[in-house]
Amino acid sequence: TIGIGGLFRTLRTAPVVMAFGQDMEQVCPDAWFLNYTNPMCAVTGALLRGTGILGVGLCHSVQVCAPRLLEYVGMPPARDLQWKIAGINHQAWLLEITDGGKDLYPEIRRRAARIVREARKKGADKPRDMVRLELMRHFGYYITESSEHSSEYMPYWIKSNYPELIEEFNIPLDEYPRRCIRQIERWKTQSKELTGNAKLSHTRTHEYGSYIMEAMETDIPYRIGGNILNDGNYITNLPHNCVVEIACLVDRNGVQGTFVGDLPEQCAGLNRTNISTQLVTLDAVFKRNRDAVYQAAMLDPHTSAELSIDDIRKMCDEMIAAHEMGSFFKKGKAFRMPRMWNA
Repeated sequence: TIGIGGLFRTLRTAPVVMAFGQDMEQVCPDAWFLNYTNPMCAVTGALLRGTGILGVGLCHSVQVCAPRLLEYVGMPPARDLQWKIAGINHQAWLLEITDGGKDLYPEIRRRAARIVREARKKGADKPRDMVRLELMRHFGYYITESSEHSSEYMPYWIKSNYPELIEEFNIPLDEYPRRCIRQIERWKTQSKELTGNAKLSHTRTHEYGSYIMEAMETDIPYRIGGNILNDGNYITNLPHNCVVEIACLVDRNGVQGTFVGDLPEQCAGLNRTNISTQLVTLDAVFKRNRDAVYQAAMLDPHTSAELSIDDIRKMCDEMIAAHEMGSFFKKGKAFRMPRMWNA
């Protein structure tokens, strides 16, 4: 989502997504672009600010957040579970969680504090999700993204001077590469099955795509956790030109954001550390500005906590060379400027 990996993935991916959007402007200008591609906030922002296409970014971290939290802290499944989540993708906040109107947060916080306290003792068993549970203890609210990835988006957990934190908080640094290996194997298996005339199943999952299409076609409203521009001032203490993840209503009118208001200030503050990197990365894309690459890396919370400015510039130069992106920043003609924010 952010970090050096997220920055350069945005530089590679956003121009391609914008090109798709510009093709859509010519052949299907009223169609909706459902974006599942990470880095979610930056790529969705590139589409919505760099083209005239309607779109929404989709992730599954919202709909699984509250039920899994109850599982992690050993509470029984709720009969009438309701929640309110808002923030940015991979760093949205569980602001409310209730069962039949009863606030579950006090018991969740008590259990989470006890779990982390016991798990940090020497020789103790290490449960999953320790980073998120510890973050909730300090910031007051649970976050949507997994512990292994949340630890990458903040300066507190993966520290060269404190390597023991990796083991203490059970942070699986190799989780994503291992997941990719499993995914590739599944794709290979699926490819063989399809070429062997296997039948595809049509069972719905928890992913939002089909529900969005149904709501738009039938005009039967459906609520999603969507990533859209904050230009409607949905979250009032986050920038209006960033992409936020909030509850959205979908019907024949499309995807419509719902008002949140202010996030708790400590939550908004942590979001802004990520948003700054995302917005400056998009400056690098829209303007083909190499200096903005350096600046985005310097603003990145984890990178800036570990490296000097000179080290960051050197690393970015090495990454630009490794990705063969030098010519991208030498071309005189910039991408189309953001349609709303180039005043």
